[in-house]
Amino acid sequence: MNSKEDINKLIEDRDVKFIRLQFVDIQGIVKNVAIPVSQMHKALDQGISFDGSSVEGFVRIEESDMVLKPDTNTFQLLPWTHNKGSIARMICDVQLPNGRIFEGDPRYVLKRAMEAASSMGFEMNIGPELEFFLFEKKDGRATTIPHDSAGYFDFGPVDLAENIRREIVIALEGMGFEIEASHHEVASGQHEIDFKYGNALTTADNVVTFKYVTRTIANNMGLHATFMPKPLFGENGNGMHINISLFRGNENAFYDPDSEYEISDILKYFIGGVLKHIRAITPITNPTVNSYKRLVPGYEAPVYISWSGANRSSLIRIPMGRELSTRMELRSPDPSCNPYLSFAVILMAGLDGIKNKIDPGQPVKENIYAMGVKERARQNIKSLPGTLKDALNELENDDVIINALGSHVFNDFIKLERAEWEAYRIHVHDWEIQRYLNIM
Repeated sequence: MNSKEDINKLIEDRDVKFIRLQFVDIQGIVKNVAIPVSQMHKALDQGISFDGSSVEGFVRIEESDMVLKPDTNTFQLLPWTHNKGSIARMICDVQLPNGRIFEGDPRYVLKRAMEAASSMGFEMNIGPELEFFLFEKKDGRATTIPHDSAGYFDFGPVDLAENIRREIVIALEGMGFEIEASHHEVASGQHEIDFKYGNALTTADNVVTFKYVTRTIANNMGLHATFMPKPLFGENGNGMHINISLFRGNENAFYDPDSEYEISDILKYFIGGVLKHIRAITPITNPTVNSYKRLVPGYEAPVYISWSGANRSSLIRIPMGRELSTRMELRSPDPSCNPYLSFAVILMAGLDGIKNKIDPGQPVKENIYAMGVKERARQNIKSLPGTLKDALNELENDDVIINALGSHVFNDFIKLERAEWEAYRIHVHDWEIQRYLNIM
């Protein structure tokens, strides 16, 4: 853990000129204010004030004064700024002027869930797999023209982004990431870079950093990186599979060498809780109208509420690794989500499963994509919500997930998401013009 003295020494040793104090709004969008290093002592001791009423989902104008308190463990140099006078960043917690925690801070929502897990003796580790597209720019504006026409695991010369991915990886490693792999994904212009798992808070911080770094490096190289769930019709969308394990100290609580599949009852109950609440979790992990264009059969995105071993047609699967590597993979989330809120609701759903010993049912071994409607009904395999509106209806009726978010975040999240759905509902789309204009 970095102390204030450690931070001051890092600033001096690395000739840092400015610090970007970063936080996220309720939608997971990174915000920041830059301060000269001369103000760092104030930031560490008192925090830096800002207008919370101007941030989506925070506070009303009559309650606008808020404070950013930097987390000293998140100090990192921004590698691409070295030749301009070094700039560092720190991720902040949001407080009220009286020093109390702001309950609408997404980072606090996750911390509260982690405390609930700790009270039961658990720590959740998470390893996300984020996909993104690289698109060309025209006149400085993003297009939906893929940067290349390569496919899954292709390499140069057909994969034109090898050097770009390398630059992203170098930047991330310079910020403390341990990168495990990078490769071209299925769709043209689509990519994935995987980094090592960590505890839930560190990983959520890493997700927002990963997106920020990827977009910055791509922009510096004349391209646009997007984590939009479904930017291209007829192509695979961007997912963010989430690998989850629970530990008790150094012991993986999901592993049981003497049971079927070598998985513990704790893992089964955790899966049972996630499956029970998954329809209410979905608007958090898939929060945009566009998210539901990805969650359709035929494009490798899971839509059927089930669990299995290695079966990739299930919503939750148990990858092959055992002992310390025993984990579950939740395959429905996408990278447009706020990772702090998403990890919090998944954790609280799983803990509900453990507390109440929720049976997940039998694993599904068959390819669910190939099943007909009657066969899925016979096996009681239900589907995820088909639209953002349907997903929000589910959230409003699930007390476990509402309590995981807290009343402040829940109320503002619902308000923002309902407004997004209504804006989408009343908009006249190009598809409608092309389909109806000349025949009606």
